This record gives sequence, C-alpha cells and structure tokens, in this order.
Amino acid sequence: MITQAPPGDRASILLVDDMEDNLIALEAVLGSLNEPLVRARSGEEAMKALLRQQFAVVLLDVRMPGMDGFETATNIKRLDQTKDVPIIFLTGTEGDSGYAFRGYATGAADFLAKPFDPWVLRAKVNVFLELHRKNQQLERLLDHEQRQLGEIMRQLASIEEELAKGDGPPEVGELRRTLAAMEELIGEMRRRGR
Repeated sequence: MITQAPPGDRASILLVDDMEDNLIALEAVLGSLNEPLVRARSGEEAMKALLRQQFAVVLLDVRMPGMDGFETATNIKRLDQTKDVPIIFLTGTEGDSGYAFRGYATGAADFLAKPFDPWVLRAKVNVFLELHRKNQQLERLLDHEQRQLGEIMRQLASIEEELAKGDGPPEVGELRRTLAAMEELIGEMRRRGR
C-alpha cells in the first residue's frame, strides 16, 4: 500500500540516468507517490544535487559516461552528509553478472534490472520513503525531548542555586512549583516513551 506523506514529511527522490527516456519512464512510474522527483543526467549532477538538498532515496543508473553509477555511489557513501542516503541501482539486463555484487559492495540498498516491474519499483521506493519519514519523526521527537531535558536541567540548577544561597530558608512555594513543573515534564516524556 502506498501512503501519502503529511505535508511536512515530503521526501525528494533523486533520479540519476544519462538517458532522457529512462528519466521519463522513472517519473511516470514514481509520479503517483506524490513526492518531489529530482533529475540528474550524470554522476557529477547527482553529487551536486545531493549536496544541495536531502533525499529519501537515490535511483542510480549503473552505466553512464564519465562518473558511472559505482563511482557515484562510492562518492555518495564517502561523504558524511550523504552516506546514509539509500541507493537503488538500476541496470540493463545485459549487465555483467558481477554488477549486483559490485553494487552492494559500494553500499547499494537494492539492485533492479531494466526493464523493471513498475509495481516492484514503486513498492521498493515507498519502503525507503516510509523509513525516511520515520527517521524524520524520530529526529523531531529526540529534539523535543532534548529541549525538555534542558528545561529540567535549568530548573534543577535554579533549585540548587536557591538552596546554595544559605541566607535563610528557600522559598518553599517557589521550590514546590518548580518541582511540579519538572514532574510534569518527566511524566510527559514517560508517556511518550511507551
């Protein structure tokens, strides 16, 4: 089943092929996913695109003039900014039997021979889109929890500072309010963690 992404979770798909007909075919197959499709006609163009924006998955032709798919994949996996982007290699059926091994060795997540089944390609790409969305959600959740932990630490520091003053008993009512706010934050974090 292909799901529609929430507006904030849209994920681009990079299509890399030197043949216009192949790019048109990929766009026709993947257009129903309703995600941005970005074209690159060479490995060099693909690298520039990857450095400009984030992609959920790269569909990469093996045979291209200049920087071929294997070299492009090696460069993608070499950079910290792009190393985690999944790559699906696409190659013609006349491809060498060692292509699949070489593709996986360079860090490919999958390998499909042309002509590919449109349903299979869409399903595979959709899996990577879903993984990308889940990773984005997890990053947002972790960021939110880090902010909450920072607030708890700030409140604890405030309590410690109040207690360290030593110029008489601390304001008990203020300490109770601060502790209650901390307990509420911790309770919210626990509920979300279940």
